[in-house]
Amino acid sequence: MGDSSKTANKKGDKEPSNGEKLSVKPIKLKIAGETREFDIDKPKLPQWIDDYALESGGYPYSSRMKKGEYEETLERLQIELVKLQHWLQDTGGRIISVFEGRDAAGKGGTIFTIRQFMNPRTARNVALPAPTETERGQWYFQRYAQHFPTSGEFVTFDRSWYNRAGVERVMEFCTQQQVEIFLTETPDFERMIITEGIHLFKFWLDIGQEMQLKRFHERRHSPLKSWKFSPMDVAGISRWDDYSAALHAMLERTDMPYASWTIVRSNDKRRARLAAIRHILLSLPYSGRDLEAIGPEDESIIGRGAAFLASNMDKSSASGT
Repeated sequence: MGDSSKTANKKGDKEPSNGEKLSVKPIKLKIAGETREFDIDKPKLPQWIDDYALESGGYPYSSRMKKGEYEETLERLQIELVKLQHWLQDTGGRIISVFEGRDAAGKGGTIFTIRQFMNPRTARNVALPAPTETERGQWYFQRYAQHFPTSGEFVTFDRSWYNRAGVERVMEFCTQQQVEIFLTETPDFERMIITEGIHLFKFWLDIGQEMQLKRFHERRHSPLKSWKFSPMDVAGISRWDDYSAALHAMLERTDMPYASWTIVRSNDKRRARLAAIRHILLSLPYSGRDLEAIGPEDESIIGRGAAFLASNMDKSSASGT
């Protein structure tokens, strides 16, 4: 599920051509009970966004993790990931790790960090484009299942079959009947994955609304990141509440004991990356696992499903952000 997926566009939703700047009008938003106007084309980020971005959505930290601490911790965890990959190859184990979340929550960066020092021959990332005409006529899960891991593989999905529960639902790229079929079938589909012996992780990377606006603004004005900013992002900015409702419905119907959702509060990308990696490492009994090197989970930013997400919203309401 994504709130402005680049992979679920209708035929008519064209990206701007090379060198052509996407036209965006100022957008009125209601945030924390106040009506704000956000003009993403203005080079200066509004102060009301900059002041509250990091702690938006009830995020528990008021400053980012220091770079030195992050890099030192990350190196220890990446060494453990290499051990994990050797264990998969020795035992024939298989892993699927699905990354979903609010747009600009840092899914791609988290996946890159996980795979950075793993052998790419057996650690693959799947980021599918819009479905072809043939794929649109297939069973919905079919085009995803063909990318599932074989013996010894670690496969990450940068967005997944959960597109139907999010962007397709909110942007009306599918019917309500198709959404209902998806929500009904997904627990059985994922039960088959688990029964087959595949380790399945489902991560939802969550960010506050002001942080999302800040990251969109950065993309809009960065020559290196402007390609990430699409018409779907523009459409999604004003549909925050619609995506929130879709998220809650998704969690209610697809968060199962055998295929649970792990929520990662991701306003600080550094902490979020470490949290996701730790969760994977602590969940698997691979050879040579060093629990001291991995460290404990930061339970203030990572937890299970709807209950953890609700606690985040409660903190947001209490702080007024």
